[in-house]
Amino acid sequence: MDPLYDFTFNLNRRQLLNRSVMGGLALLGSTALQQLLGDEAPQVATNRLGIPHIPPKAKRVIYLYQEGAPSQVDTFDYKPNLQEWFDKDLPQSIRGTQRLTGMTSGQGRLPVAPSMFPFKRFDNHQDGLWVNELLSHTGSVAHEICVIHSMMTEQINHGPGITFMQTGHQLPGRPSIGAWLSYGLGNANKDLPAFVVMISQGRGQMQALFSHLWGAGFLPGEHQGVQFRAASDAVLYLNNPKGMNREDRRRTLDLIGEMNRRHAEQNGDEQVLARIAQYEMAYRMQMSIPSLTQLGDETAATLEMYGPDVHKPGSYAYNCLMARRMAERGVRFIQLYHRGWDHHGSVPRDLPMQCQDVDQAQAALLRDLRQRGLLDDTLVVWGGEFGRTVFSQGALTKTQYGRDHHPRCFSIWMAGGGIKPGITYGKTDEFAYNVAENPVSAHDLHATMLHCLGIDHERLTYKSQGLDFRLTGVEPSRVIREILT
Repeated sequence: MDPLYDFTFNLNRRQLLNRSVMGGLALLGSTALQQLLGDEAPQVATNRLGIPHIPPKAKRVIYLYQEGAPSQVDTFDYKPNLQEWFDKDLPQSIRGTQRLTGMTSGQGRLPVAPSMFPFKRFDNHQDGLWVNELLSHTGSVAHEICVIHSMMTEQINHGPGITFMQTGHQLPGRPSIGAWLSYGLGNANKDLPAFVVMISQGRGQMQALFSHLWGAGFLPGEHQGVQFRAASDAVLYLNNPKGMNREDRRRTLDLIGEMNRRHAEQNGDEQVLARIAQYEMAYRMQMSIPSLTQLGDETAATLEMYGPDVHKPGSYAYNCLMARRMAERGVRFIQLYHRGWDHHGSVPRDLPMQCQDVDQAQAALLRDLRQRGLLDDTLVVWGGEFGRTVFSQGALTKTQYGRDHHPRCFSIWMAGGGIKPGITYGKTDEFAYNVAENPVSAHDLHATMLHCLGIDHERLTYKSQGLDFRLTGVEPSRVIREILT
């Protein structure tokens, strides 16, 4: 008996019923699979979704996610009048009815803690951006960025906060924004994933990062992010096992692929198609990853621009340079997570080190993209899950303060890819505690990111469990047109 025949046609009752219902999907899957596996097959088609819905400004995204929530008071939201409020209680009229976390709810006083680090107006003109001097390299490219001061969220804890910013929903299980873009736009490079994730370690307290943050949720599995590691094998299980050469792997994949194809054609199981696509991508990545991760073709001037840590795989500087190299090669969504912004205790001790980790490298990334002609069609986003309180968590002195979680307002910045450069959007009150003008939700941010890529956020949907889901959910959300070119 042919084992392939036996596998395909020995059916139980459930399999038989499933195959009879899913015949139409099987035909569609077979056609898509031929495109996936053909040597000269077209890249993943997006016409089935009608994308682009509008003329795109960006082709790709680099998301510099700062895990742990940077303090807006100590980075981009300059409040010089706070010096007069040092060690005075935050007025009840400003706090309102906002609940506090368990870390400050029992401390009695909420003493205002102005930033002890000086700010500087960059761009050398009256309307230049105020940026903390701890981020002076970032300030030097302030003419390229748009700072949004009025981000807000309802999530006050890290887990749901990060999940909400990455998936549009506070509970795990929904597709991440990178997966949505992979699904909607397809892949521009058949030898690299459409969605790549890299993680670097910071200097402060770090929250856990889970794979659901770059997962595909209910979308086909090939759209989940592929994590690159700081190791000799940048991607797990990419190299052949001992005793197997590339020809052996090709024959193995051909046999497994044939079995999976027959199974998919009979059952219409899209997860089987996803599995075949991932096997084939892994095979091609065996050749493409080494050339991507070896930096011998970079000039000394470029490496120096990113700073000394660029030579350390897994550092933020190295990952920023890798992001530029991936952008050149057509990777659609490049997600960097930098951990360590959870500064509850000593902001004066931890914040300077954290800023030192990211400042030079992220400024170099913008310069590098600009000089290579990539910034205009690359959307760069920087920010975390919420902000930090203006009052001190714990003891407050002239040289010591901490900051608790603060969802009511925080700052992010965007650059390139259809974003107006050198501007600010939105305002907070005099305490950087409440949004005073132009509130922006996570869904608004996502809608704007999709718009820059030519996608109407209301039309990028996927049916699951009988419902049409979208990244921006069912709540009212809008494109922030005031910041678009």
